[in-house]
Amino acid sequence: MNYPEGGGHFWVYLQYVQGLRSIGCDVWWMEEFRPTGDAQRDSARVRSFAARLDRYGLGRQFLLYTGDGKHLEYAGTSEACANSVFRDTDLLLNFHQAIRPCILERFRRTALVDIDPGLLQYWMSAGVLSVAPHHLYFTTGETVGTARATFPNCGINWIRIRPPVSLDFWPYVPEPSYNKFTTVSSWWGDDQWVEYGGEIYDNNKRASFLKFADLPRLTVQPLELALFFDASDQEELDSMGQKGWSIRHSHEVAATPEQYQSYVQGSRGEFSCAKASCMKFQNAWLSDRTLCYLASGRPAVVQDTGPSSILPNGLGMFRFSTLEEAAGALNAIASNYALHSRAARDLAECFDARRVAEKILSCCT
Repeated sequence: MNYPEGGGHFWVYLQYVQGLRSIGCDVWWMEEFRPTGDAQRDSARVRSFAARLDRYGLGRQFLLYTGDGKHLEYAGTSEACANSVFRDTDLLLNFHQAIRPCILERFRRTALVDIDPGLLQYWMSAGVLSVAPHHLYFTTGETVGTARATFPNCGINWIRIRPPVSLDFWPYVPEPSYNKFTTVSSWWGDDQWVEYGGEIYDNNKRASFLKFADLPRLTVQPLELALFFDASDQEELDSMGQKGWSIRHSHEVAATPEQYQSYVQGSRGEFSCAKASCMKFQNAWLSDRTLCYLASGRPAVVQDTGPSSILPNGLGMFRFSTLEEAAGALNAIASNYALHSRAARDLAECFDARRVAEKILSCCT
């Protein structure tokens, strides 16, 4: 709601919605609404958001709230309707780590969903973030709460789930319409610097991509980055372009959920780097975006985030740590694209949103 130009960001949460709806759940979307002070503009934002949800089967089933928590106001729905939803809801799946406790108190049962494994636990243990108590705690991190984790569990019993992708909404597309390996990302992030193990390091995607700036010189596979950036980054990105990268602004290709899906499905595959924290924490992290590529039959070449019992390396997905490994992966996919395309879709089926939703509900009963 508050980032309407983030078509890919919208899909992160929609995957859970579609998984739950596929097994018969009645789902409402709840989000804090941040007014701009311009009533006409805010009204248009609500109408646009409602139309977006309607295209994906939610109709008017959303709560957009403002206020201090004790007293809430709603955009696009009535207070009576909101109170009815609070009263009748069986479970709140919460992705907002800093949600106010008084919001949680309105629900019978609550579950936090951790989509920043390792980083969330670091924030909590370092006192950077205070997470209000929930009844259950889910994480998409394969190593969170295990002996393999290099970060604390914060005294929480984490229930591990796989990040979901709705296979119905992301069908296999046999032939790409675009010859480039692509990705959609931010150049900068909110958690720019992280201190861990006595070391302070840059945790932006920018820092990771710059380490692989010379990759186009090692492969004939065209590479494109669709990035969220501003004018101050242009000189640096021009330098990337001179090394063979195609650079586009993410708002050109992914400003709506439909544009994002079209861009992913039209690509030949994904090449992407991860934040430094993923490598430092060895959290075996897998991006929800990568799952969209895989489900579409698009092979993925992604940075190695640590040993995994789930993720393959060399069939449909390649996980690299060096320039040479990344180039070798791109060349291997080119040598038998059909094989890796089918393998990508097969891998995505392990992350079926329906199965993830079933596990969530089984843990909540």
